[in-house]
Amino acid sequence: MSAGTFSHLCARTPALDNPDLASLREQIRFYFDSTFTLYERLFDTLACDEAYYRKSISLRHPLIFYFGHTATFFINKFLLARLIDTRVNAHFESLFAVGVDEMSWDDLDEAHYDWPTVAEVAEYRRQVRKAVLHVIDTMPLTGPITWDHPWWAIIMGVEHERIHLETSSVLIRQHDLHLVRPQATWAPCRQHGVAPNNRLLTVSAGTVELGKTRSDHYYGWDNEYGHHQASVEAFEASEFLVSNQEYLAFVEADGYLNKDYWSDEGWHWREFSGATQATFWRKDSHGYRLRLMTEEFAMPWDWPVEVNCLEAEAFCRWLSASTGQCISLPTEDQWHRLADACGRKETPARTAANANIHLDHFASSCPINQFAHGDFYDVSGNVWQWTQTPTYPFPGFDVHAIYDDFTTPTFDDRHNLMMGGSWISCGNESRRSARYAFRRHFFQHAGFRYVQSSQEPTVTPQYYETDRQLAEYAEFHYGDTFFGVDNFPKALADIAIEACAGRPMRSALDLGCATGRSSFELARAFDQVSGIDFSARFIDLAANLATSGSVRYTLVDEGELISYKTRTLDELGLSESANKVRFSQGDACNLKPNFTGYDFILAANLIDRLYDPAQFIAQVHERLNIGGVLMITSPYTWLAEHTPREDWLGGFKKDGETYTTLDALHDHLSAHFEPLREPMDVPFVIRETRRKFQHSVSEASFWVRVR
Repeated sequence: MSAGTFSHLCARTPALDNPDLASLREQIRFYFDSTFTLYERLFDTLACDEAYYRKSISLRHPLIFYFGHTATFFINKFLLARLIDTRVNAHFESLFAVGVDEMSWDDLDEAHYDWPTVAEVAEYRRQVRKAVLHVIDTMPLTGPITWDHPWWAIIMGVEHERIHLETSSVLIRQHDLHLVRPQATWAPCRQHGVAPNNRLLTVSAGTVELGKTRSDHYYGWDNEYGHHQASVEAFEASEFLVSNQEYLAFVEADGYLNKDYWSDEGWHWREFSGATQATFWRKDSHGYRLRLMTEEFAMPWDWPVEVNCLEAEAFCRWLSASTGQCISLPTEDQWHRLADACGRKETPARTAANANIHLDHFASSCPINQFAHGDFYDVSGNVWQWTQTPTYPFPGFDVHAIYDDFTTPTFDDRHNLMMGGSWISCGNESRRSARYAFRRHFFQHAGFRYVQSSQEPTVTPQYYETDRQLAEYAEFHYGDTFFGVDNFPKALADIAIEACAGRPMRSALDLGCATGRSSFELARAFDQVSGIDFSARFIDLAANLATSGSVRYTLVDEGELISYKTRTLDELGLSESANKVRFSQGDACNLKPNFTGYDFILAANLIDRLYDPAQFIAQVHERLNIGGVLMITSPYTWLAEHTPREDWLGGFKKDGETYTTLDALHDHLSAHFEPLREPMDVPFVIRETRRKFQHSVSEASFWVRVR
């Protein structure tokens, strides 16, 4: 493949400050349309329908999910950004919404899914393309496009699809060979030769400053913003990425069989996987071969080896033992210092990069001595480069209102940062500011270079949740009580258990469960409890609490002063509940079909935070058994920022008369429910600082499904 093969499709991420708004609109239109087309071309490499439905690896959905997922992302985010007000296909936009990384709350049980046909998903993608283009063509545009701009959601959708262009290509590469077929569009590099000898070169000391500002002219993900500065001592780095040839010495030295070279996590993975060589290597009677995306060929020894982070770390320990030097993966700071020293530039806007990146040259890796960057090679491009740094937020980090789960679930010391991008890294992925992280045992188009340094790496402290809203909810659910007011989530569960006395108590659904206290409390009486919340941050905290038994968070006391809190399920008497609760991310207005058959549903302080509460109320009976109980609580704090004014259930004058939310609930629920008992007030207190509290009262109403 020659340079520029993809140039008519693989547009660069656009600068969002173009004062020529007509030109900016056209750039964004092309950026979306070309990305959407390129993504579909990737799936042309699948040889048959079976390839869409058979999992490449057990930790991910089958590829039919990813074929639909990126399209539903546009619709779900456009609804939140209020760029549209109707769905294209509600079922698909629930089915394909969540399940991308190996989080404890990901729902990868295929028994729950009746996947649509490839043709049906292709038609859905056609409809989504039409809907997105209509928004781009007709929506008013003012500039510049920034973090809070409605059009940010459009760029977000395109960059999200470009991420999945890469991750889906990895899953295709992990498919059985008979399930894929070569395509001219995705032809690999054919150049290979003798691998050059690697050597360590000095990188001078310096200071690195990382982090984007909100005024940056290019799209960024949440973890790119904030500010980080560090002094980096002089160190030595390998001139080249580690080649297949260099890695072979580790394999032939029985590196995969020597526990001394592996971390505990790495050895556990090696024993579980049975790995004895790099995962994309194949060995037969004729020697080694390399699996690419759609074919295998004789091992190109001068290409970079592609391994997970655990393997890269084991190689470094072996090399340290072999040479007597202190060899390790670089830190994030060291990688940036190397990039600074080499004058690493951004991918050019109109010409092919001097790097194997952005599909400018090949649909595969290439020789490690092909692209020089100063004294080094492949400082960017070819393959991602593992670092030893677990991903973490920069000071000033914040989540985006319509996508709070891009990074926060990875702040767990189990996801390591990768730098530099690979041959297929496009758009935002190819920029210097990109910060992508994966589980250490996952595979990407990723390899590594190594460093020798006397500087001790910064140790990531034991993680305490510092997100202010999340910490406040953790305290609200698991912390202290104030002013004699009972813990609200526990009080609701106690009330619910009493209200359901004498009725079946097999399964309960806690909708809008936040950080999960009511779910755990309900599990004291119910056999199984599903906790669902729209926020991945909340779900991740609850799911980790169920697994680890403890939660750590910081609380604002006064100004910059904070205190540290730890709470455990054991001290709350909820240890036995952990195995009875399953947490999932979901949209209460568009739940997946498997969430049904419940004896009790709690919707706590939820309806006045939904974008379409009437839709929720109209469908909730479908999730509840006949005779089951629905409990709704709310302070009825209707705000246009959460629910469009025309979609409020109550809290206004109707036909000249006061129309409360409780009135509306009676009207909307009467087709399937009858009141079970009189409503009751339940107070709650939320701590904001040591001397500031929010005291509110929710009304709890109770409804039994009768038809």
